[in-house]
Amino acid sequence: MASLSQFLLFFSFLFCLKNTFPVLGFQSNFALFPVAKDAATLQYVARISHGAPLGSTDLVVDLGGSFLWMDCNSGHVSSSYRLVSSCSVNCSRAKFHDLGSTSCLLNTNCYVSPYNGVTGSTSMGELVEDVIAFDSVDPSDVGQSTTVDHFLFACASTFHLQGLASGAKGMMGLGKASISLPSQLSSSIGHPQKFSVCLSSSTGVLLTGSGDTVFGTKIARSLAYTPLITKQNDYFINVQSIKINGRRLAVHEHGKLEAKLSSVVPYTTMVSSVYAIFSKAYVEAATKMNMTRVETVAPFGLCFSSKGPLVPEIDLVLQSEMVKWRIQGRNSMVKVSEESMCLGFLDGGLEQSSPIVIGGLQMEDNLLEFDIGSSMLGFSSSLLLKETTCSSSLLDSTLKQFF
Repeated sequence: MASLSQFLLFFSFLFCLKNTFPVLGFQSNFALFPVAKDAATLQYVARISHGAPLGSTDLVVDLGGSFLWMDCNSGHVSSSYRLVSSCSVNCSRAKFHDLGSTSCLLNTNCYVSPYNGVTGSTSMGELVEDVIAFDSVDPSDVGQSTTVDHFLFACASTFHLQGLASGAKGMMGLGKASISLPSQLSSSIGHPQKFSVCLSSSTGVLLTGSGDTVFGTKIARSLAYTPLITKQNDYFINVQSIKINGRRLAVHEHGKLEAKLSSVVPYTTMVSSVYAIFSKAYVEAATKMNMTRVETVAPFGLCFSSKGPLVPEIDLVLQSEMVKWRIQGRNSMVKVSEESMCLGFLDGGLEQSSPIVIGGLQMEDNLLEFDIGSSMLGFSSSLLLKETTCSSSLLDSTLKQFF
């Protein structure tokens, strides 16, 4: 895994029944989490500080996760976490979307169902609350650490870590659920109901609130926007059409192509009927550009000689021809050897539930703003076109002292 020793955590939570109130006088436009990519699993890993004594835990980032969960019995073991009662308001909020799970018994603990987004498995876990620590993002208070209590998460069994990056002890859920990380931060610190991710093959970032300070006004205000659809805890956008080198693909019989955004899927996958049309058109475009097919390398379906700098451009056309997510170069190709590269779009099979699942590679070096309050997704397309990356934007920002 890429080194996580420099990770810093900037967030707080104070949960109350009716009103949000200041956390120890702390005021900030955002809370920020550096994110590293694990080379072995291609998962994105963040680090949190929590418990007593204060320690750190690495978590795989899951855009569609309901809440933060971890193995509380290995790695850093906290003596300060408290079990949540099954008859508490916190338990009811945690189970808000679990139909048939709202009953309670006095003097019993609150059980929830942590979901492993990598393996697709669910287990039983106990809802707990504990201390969370974060560093101030106020430039006048750099290095000043703040601790808050009552952050809600779930404790899961060690076997539920199967499939996660080495060293990761759970997952950080970013879905719309009431106790997901963004939801808790929004209610506790008073941030707008939005968060941003800028993933990278090296150091990326996850933040809640306004990203102008981190990425600069020029980039933050250059985002294009498209309607954001939430189903359960997953985020989707509608793709009206797909173009390769400006040529529209004949996928109109499928209607709108609903595309799910996933941080736990390394490469974009398409349902087989769409992938067949897409791959055929890509080969035709590549041939016109004098690209040479080479033997495929699993799990990829199309591979080419790496000689030559140009590859076809892929456009996901959204609500109009004026709004499109452009994918090219580093976001479409995976270098598998010195001589060959493969297209980072895969056949998801006949039964894939969503026509398109946009994976991590296609999201890297794209600033994505998930505005839950207005149900809109802001996207930059590749920051490489703006001669920057997620990593360099962070290092160029006023927060470079944190990395």
